[in-house]
Amino acid sequence: MPSKPPSPTAAAKPRRRPAAGLLKPGVGEDLGPMMSELRLRAETRMLQQRKSAARGPKPKAHDRAKETDAQRTLHELQVHQIELEMQNSELLEARNRTEVLLEKYTDLYDFAPVGYFSLDEQGRIQEVNLSGAAMLGVERSRLADGSFSRFVAPASRPDFLAFLKRVFAGTGQEICDLALIKEDATDFWARFRGTAAISAREQRKWCRVSMADITVYRQAEEALRDSEARFHVMADAIPQLTWQARPDGFITWYNQRWYEYTGTTPEPMEGWGWQTVHDPEVLPKVQKRWKASLATGKPFDMTFPLRGADGVLRQFLTRAVPHKDNRGRVLQWFGTNTDIEDQQRAAETQRRLEVLAASNQKLELEIVRRQLVEDSLKKSERQLSQSLAQARQQQEQLRQLARKIIDAQEEERKRISRELHDEIAQTLVGMNVHLEALAREGKVDPASFKQKIVRTQKLIGESVDVVHRFARDLRPTLLDDLGLIPALHSYLKEFTERTKVRVHFKAFAGVEGLSSHRRTVLYRVAQSALSNIAQHAQATDVKVSITNVRHIACLEIHDNGKSFDVEKVLFANRYKRLGLIGTRERVEMIGGTFSVESSPGHGTTIRAKIPYSPPGKSGKESRKTKHA
Repeated sequence: MPSKPPSPTAAAKPRRRPAAGLLKPGVGEDLGPMMSELRLRAETRMLQQRKSAARGPKPKAHDRAKETDAQRTLHELQVHQIELEMQNSELLEARNRTEVLLEKYTDLYDFAPVGYFSLDEQGRIQEVNLSGAAMLGVERSRLADGSFSRFVAPASRPDFLAFLKRVFAGTGQEICDLALIKEDATDFWARFRGTAAISAREQRKWCRVSMADITVYRQAEEALRDSEARFHVMADAIPQLTWQARPDGFITWYNQRWYEYTGTTPEPMEGWGWQTVHDPEVLPKVQKRWKASLATGKPFDMTFPLRGADGVLRQFLTRAVPHKDNRGRVLQWFGTNTDIEDQQRAAETQRRLEVLAASNQKLELEIVRRQLVEDSLKKSERQLSQSLAQARQQQEQLRQLARKIIDAQEEERKRISRELHDEIAQTLVGMNVHLEALAREGKVDPASFKQKIVRTQKLIGESVDVVHRFARDLRPTLLDDLGLIPALHSYLKEFTERTKVRVHFKAFAGVEGLSSHRRTVLYRVAQSALSNIAQHAQATDVKVSITNVRHIACLEIHDNGKSFDVEKVLFANRYKRLGLIGTRERVEMIGGTFSVESSPGHGTTIRAKIPYSPPGKSGKESRKTKHA
């Protein structure tokens, strides 16, 4: 293809910089593969042209110069073509990226949570996003070049015009809260933020305005103001003095009752003016406690005096509690002062009354106690008189008992003397007669001599038996040598042989652990009871048992003989019997108990209980004996 000869200045023109060098950082990196491919295509084409020129006939020198210029021009055109293709690719890529970004920013603009408006100085709408149109309840296409004032409530229109004036007059951001009316006549509150802007193309003024729905916020503010108003009305109606303070303790409000009591006005009381109505002596303590509560955020609770309008100090119970946010920070303090002067006086009066009542009660108790003491003294006097009478009676009984004991001793001496005279003396006389007869006989007949010796031995044996019986009645040696149970065995055996009365004996083996004195008492009780049975009961069967009941040795003697009146026998003076009375005295002297039960048809039972603690093992086998 023929080419136009290059102008002389063509070589002097600066070459155009590759488009890749004009791209923004990061764009050339994305187009690198495309540029490499285009450059490879251009170099391939030039190589093919050179090979074709080398294969053809050699041109002349003039033709070679023209051909060289033509090739140079062709090469430059090809380079320019490549550069244009590269720039075109770059522009296409940049347009695509711009369209993507525009789509993103358009979405962000249209679907932002607030409405965006572009307004001119007359308040006409130039642009609006979808959120702004939705907030006004109108399609965006119908809002273009429309007046925004028609959506502003009549009461807020002067504020809207003043807002636009401030926006276009200043350079900073302006804020304004307005009441708006939607197209469907529903109203809401919105907060506007506006900034002035200048169009570069038309050199006209306009502003950017953002609109946020603050209806809920305004309703909350109105509810808060209404709540505060109700609180103030309620606080003015209660009898306590109430107040509010900032987190640092600066008091911002008092109820009317405070001013009525202190006789002050709001201005001097604001802040720390409350200190002027305090008692100067107590004020430092109040300040210290109040500062401590402010520092820690803990409730304040203290009683101190406040000076009233009449100059009189009265005691008040003051309590202040903090109102905190969800992070525990103090937002406000609420405090009350309750007049407790009358309560304290009433409490003091009540305390005095209680003291008087307590004293009166003590006096009444003292009177009652003294009456009780007097009654107790009288009762003690009567008891003493009775005790004296009983003592005299017991003294008389002791004298009678002593006389009975003396009489019994005399009777026992008579019995022993009589038995010694009647039995022992006669036996000894008989022995003496036999011995004298043996001595007079000159000639000894062996048979006769043996018979006399046998009779003499018999008399000696009878004498020995009588002596043994006397010794057993006075003090059995078995009791000291072998113990209580063998001594009772021996006595019961002799009793059965002498009286022909059957005796059943059962004894707890551990009774031998008792002291010698206590075993002797049990033996004498059994001896006395069996003696009475032999003399008075006319019994045919007797049961004697010694058991251990809760660490107490219990001797029980039961017969099937005649019964008798126990009270008369034990206590009536006309019965001059010593057996049961002496037995009871024996048992009680060692801390035991003695009882007698007797009823017709059931015989008589005598029990003697003596304290006992078994040594060693318990539960030994009881010894059972039956005497027929």
